[in-house]
Amino acid sequence: MSAETKSLALIIDDPDAPDPEAPKTTWIHWVLYNIPPSTQRLTEGITALPSGTLEGINDWNRTGYGGPCPPIGTHRYFHKLYALDVVLSNLKHPAKGELEKAMEGHVITSAEYVGTYRKS
Repeated sequence: MSAETKSLALIIDDPDAPDPEAPKTTWIHWVLYNIPPSTQRLTEGITALPSGTLEGINDWNRTGYGGPCPPIGTHRYFHKLYALDVVLSNLKHPAKGELEKAMEGHVITSAEYVGTYRKS
């Protein structure tokens, strides 16, 4: 992690909603920002976020993580992590687009992981 990094942001979304054969929208599962750069992991079943971490609104119109529940087919879940040169202020539970706009010009680097899920 660069010494310039002041915070991290994480966006998890599914671009295959509702049907991967005919996607109509990208479904937002989780929006986090102001994650301390010292954070090493977010564990499964996490009950308390790292100190200072704030949450945005997902597509269930609430904060928090909404797990995968695709109605049909195998969906891709993009986990996008951003290192920022600022701690973002003046945001109140931003949606994905609002967070991305606030991050403009402040992204030092980013990483992306894609996982897939299909209901059994």
